[in-house]
Amino acid sequence: MKVSYNWLEEYVEKLPKPEKLAELLSVHSFEVKSVEKSNEDYILDIDILPNRAHDCLSHIGIARECVAVANSKFKIQNPKFTESKNLKTRDFITVEVQDRDACPRYTARVITDIKIEPSPTWMQKRLAAIGQKPINNVVDATNYVMFETGQPLHAFDYEKLEGKKIIIRGARKGEKIITLDNEICELNEGTLIIADAKNPLALAGVKGGKKAEITVKTKTIVLESANFDIKVVRATCRETGIKTESSIRFEYGLDPNLTEEAINRVTQLIKGKITKGIVDIYSKKTLSVRMRLNLSKIENILGIRVSKQQVIKYLKSLGFIINDSLRVTVPTIRRDIEIEEDLIEEIARLIGYNNIVTSHPFGLLGMARLNDELIVTNKVKTIFESAGFNEVYNISFVGEADIKKFDVNREGYIELENPLSIDLKYLRKDLLINLIKDIKDNSKTFLREDKAIKIFELGKTYRQENKKIEEERMLTGLIVRRSGKMKGESFYETKGLIDSLLNKLGISDVWYDDFQATPEWTDNIFWQRTETAEIKVGDEEIGFIGEINTTILNKLNIKAEVAAFNLNFEKLLKLAEEELIYKPPSLYPAAVRDLAVLVNLEDRVADIQNIIEQIGGELVFDVDLFDMYEGEEIPDGKKNLAFHIIYQSYEKTLKDEEVDKIHRRIIRELEKNKNWEVRK
Repeated sequence: MKVSYNWLEEYVEKLPKPEKLAELLSVHSFEVKSVEKSNEDYILDIDILPNRAHDCLSHIGIARECVAVANSKFKIQNPKFTESKNLKTRDFITVEVQDRDACPRYTARVITDIKIEPSPTWMQKRLAAIGQKPINNVVDATNYVMFETGQPLHAFDYEKLEGKKIIIRGARKGEKIITLDNEICELNEGTLIIADAKNPLALAGVKGGKKAEITVKTKTIVLESANFDIKVVRATCRETGIKTESSIRFEYGLDPNLTEEAINRVTQLIKGKITKGIVDIYSKKTLSVRMRLNLSKIENILGIRVSKQQVIKYLKSLGFIINDSLRVTVPTIRRDIEIEEDLIEEIARLIGYNNIVTSHPFGLLGMARLNDELIVTNKVKTIFESAGFNEVYNISFVGEADIKKFDVNREGYIELENPLSIDLKYLRKDLLINLIKDIKDNSKTFLREDKAIKIFELGKTYRQENKKIEEERMLTGLIVRRSGKMKGESFYETKGLIDSLLNKLGISDVWYDDFQATPEWTDNIFWQRTETAEIKVGDEEIGFIGEINTTILNKLNIKAEVAAFNLNFEKLLKLAEEELIYKPPSLYPAAVRDLAVLVNLEDRVADIQNIIEQIGGELVFDVDLFDMYEGEEIPDGKKNLAFHIIYQSYEKTLKDEEVDKIHRRIIRELEKNKNWEVRK
């Protein structure tokens, strides 16, 4: 923001020289990027912090800071002017605010017998010094007061108002406005505007329109000084692509109590006959925040002692009201001061951060506690990264188009009241949708004949159940490679990775069951039913592994084989944190036999594994399903399950005859089921 040194001198007694002032402001308030001489003035280019824009995007705001940092005094007088005894504002104009939330305060005043002419030379010089082009006495006065107080104002030609009425309302469908710079804006329904009885006059808080523009023929004006909601002004700027000095100030949030001060000041500057009183619509008044300061808390936070007298001096210099009990009343213009720590920060910057001596903390140091959850999380990520996976972070939202495209169950999705866009309307219910979209966006660039794409994500999912929002962390990943000779290669690589992951986390009793009913955190639609299995630990289901449904891949034009896993990370954490029972490995070699069983489609893998383990007893060390196939050479309604069976003893080396004998017993037991056929 460009600030005139001469202008500041009007409000501050004994203002330091420009270079010294720039140094003080940079140390205690805001960085002064440059000080440049301009004719008989100096212009300071000040970088106002975003949290202070509401009170410091003005010369008076900067003057308050100058008073505090230079230990000076504020010299400003209330505006003085004479109102007409016979002409009353309410007889000239009526104001209707249809949305009090969008427009918390609206003030208006009428001035008659106006003569439009160039503004005074002193005003033109000040405006020109900060880069503003003088126009005429009325427009220049409104601009001058905005740069003086920070409150935007606008003037309407009274004779051009239909029905002598001002209405603050949402735009109607199909309405347009021609702005002061002759730009035609087609308004969205609901965009906040200032209107008369028939037509839009201005974009509220953003820009005026041609309809009631001040011209050389103007004789009577209506002055507007209003307060508009931050979000409403931002929405208008986004919709229209218009940004102005006024909108910038409203977007940071202004004090509604500033409107009357500003309209009185601009009234003082404009020559004419002033109607009595103002129209003031102000339903929910903004009140001062009150709080109490504690000296010991100041010392605890800053690490130095600050006397009561110093505290009172610093805060009074900034315009706060404070008594001997350190009860503080915060001016309504200081919207950034909400808690005691905010006041302590004000004290600290006036002391000067460079003057606060560092002090060593005192106290007993305890042993740092290990975060088991973080340890497991990092271990999981390391395992995937070492397997060639890249971790991705997707946005936590999906859109209406995603739900339709993936044909997922709409039940449970949480709809946002104020989404960033229509494409981000719902909180995600799973991680798969965005991961599959990642593949679509990147497969053409990164997928090669000899190289797969491997990605995973660890993140939260959200679901609404019985009016309650449930959050769960899921671990989901994909392996994508071009379809080749080795059908199912991605699936078995994924399965091997999950086996390795669970083993390294110390999770045992892991097995894979046939595709069953959909768990609450996934949708059937994602999975190719014949190449999918549930991952179980004991009787507890912890996830899914399988190939992504070719219907989805075809819709997205993904010409590749995509295998996926979807694990409930909360369950993984719980299982990984359980105390592990160490069992030393056997000293004797193992023997491996393969077994293929033709079963009905509805038969469960678990039933076969149970028989193998029951008949084999302690000599069956592990049973691993390594293939599940249905298709060519397999009768309709059947599937082929292939198992690795590892035989091992803790007491001796098993002879082939012993292993074969147990293996034959297992086969005989399986063949007792007439629907099963052991393939030899």
